[in-house]
Amino acid sequence: MVVPFKKQKLGDLLKQSNMITEDQILQVLEAKKEGQKLGDALLEQGLITEKQLLDVLEQQLGIESVSLFRYPIQEEVLSYVSKQYARENCLIPIHQSEHQLTIATNDPMDYFAIDDIELATGFQIKTVIASKDDILQAINKYYDRNDSDSELAPSVDEDAPAVRIMDQILQTGVNLKASDIHIDPQEQQITVRYRVDGMLRTEKTVKKSLQNAIIARTKILANLNITESRLPQDGRVRIEIDKRPIDLRVSILPTVFGEKIVVRILDLTNAFKRLSELDFLPANRQHYQAVLKQPSGLILLTGPTGSGKTTTLYASITELNQDDVNIITVEDPVEYQIDGVNQVQVNSAIGLNFATGLRSILRQDPNIIMVGEIRDKETAEIAIRSSLTGHLVFSTLHTNSAIAAIPRLFDMGIEPYLVVSSLTAIMAQRLVKVICPDCKREREVTAMENDIFQKRGIDIDRVFEGVGCNTCRGTGYKGRMAIHELLVIDDAIRKLMMNHHNMTEIRDYARRNGMHFLLDDGLFKVKSGKTTLEEIVRVVAQD
Repeated sequence: MVVPFKKQKLGDLLKQSNMITEDQILQVLEAKKEGQKLGDALLEQGLITEKQLLDVLEQQLGIESVSLFRYPIQEEVLSYVSKQYARENCLIPIHQSEHQLTIATNDPMDYFAIDDIELATGFQIKTVIASKDDILQAINKYYDRNDSDSELAPSVDEDAPAVRIMDQILQTGVNLKASDIHIDPQEQQITVRYRVDGMLRTEKTVKKSLQNAIIARTKILANLNITESRLPQDGRVRIEIDKRPIDLRVSILPTVFGEKIVVRILDLTNAFKRLSELDFLPANRQHYQAVLKQPSGLILLTGPTGSGKTTTLYASITELNQDDVNIITVEDPVEYQIDGVNQVQVNSAIGLNFATGLRSILRQDPNIIMVGEIRDKETAEIAIRSSLTGHLVFSTLHTNSAIAAIPRLFDMGIEPYLVVSSLTAIMAQRLVKVICPDCKREREVTAMENDIFQKRGIDIDRVFEGVGCNTCRGTGYKGRMAIHELLVIDDAIRKLMMNHHNMTEIRDYARRNGMHFLLDDGLFKVKSGKTTLEEIVRVVAQD
């Protein structure tokens, strides 16, 4: 016998634990993708969390669960299972004692895979449970380490390890759900860091001797000039990882220890969100959707780089994308392609910048225009004049708040009457980390925390925090969400702007009329248990 229990079905175990009903199981089985396991489909549809699933398997089957993040894996046992088989079946060998081989899996009821390993190795198989992310990260970490540490034989093509290592680096980035990969040349080695949930962390190091081959491989992948090493270069490529289309934006920068590579990962399967998925407070969503129904005007999104402005822009465009409207965008770069939308890529080398692209767009009979970013007076003026001639125009600005966008436009030299006449709404946003659902716990609010909430007129007696677990790798957070502030420009604000009132007066008026600022939105999301006050304070300056 491979397993010391009767073979059972996952659906039966979940029903016995009162986690889900028979009807829910039937609905999921009908809707799930071909070849997808029931557990993965339940997780994808949000009916259970991964921790609930693992807890049920652990209790019902009497199988121990482990954290591979901290587990001392015997690296010599990896040779019993190929990396490809481990990835396909989401399992990894972790320990061997005499005639027993311990396998960590997220699905101990995958009897076919377990039987295969028993037949292939001759060992008695003991299964332990780990989370899917934990297993995939362990596969990348340990199998990749063995690959990259192996010395090259003189007859082996030096490019082959670079190809393999670069593939592993990209694979790990996708598995970690990283937004960026940093490949940093140091004096003695190369450091590989991943930005996950907005924070950079080091995952591995690579031998310095492979630096030139890795850089060459990256340049070939992104179709860059392989002979140029003194100037910065930018490129992009679409590849497939785990049967998912992934867009990579590659930036190469010469440094004193060699060329630094930064790869922005755009996972096209998770690219498009609808406005209903953007974490708006109900009032903000209602006001923003009303703004989108305006036939003309200028809508600005503000915030620092990496605050989710592009996602909101695309969600807005997708909401308006109908057969009876002509939508044209000019972007740098075009991050995601949208069916039915005409997207123009800026190319400064041939003189196609935002301003020239925007001028040409106006001769294409557009209804809706999106300008990736307002960077100068010329682009701002054309965008504003376009909005005044019957077009709905979207764009972005780098300012810290919604109200700060007004003086920024004035500082660019735009005539105040043009700004006043064209602006419809300004929305600022930030991304904050979400509490890990698997280790979330409730606690009483402290006096200092209560004081912050009381100052904003919010009553609260308890907050939530993540204590750290296998799923979130001990951080207490998993994933990110947006917080917003939306300033809708009404006649009173236009009057204040035309009479040169300062921004504090506009801010006071907006607050009196019910505008929720970034801090308010953040505090409401702390109260609802989605994030922590520490995270809001880290991201938003108190005002």
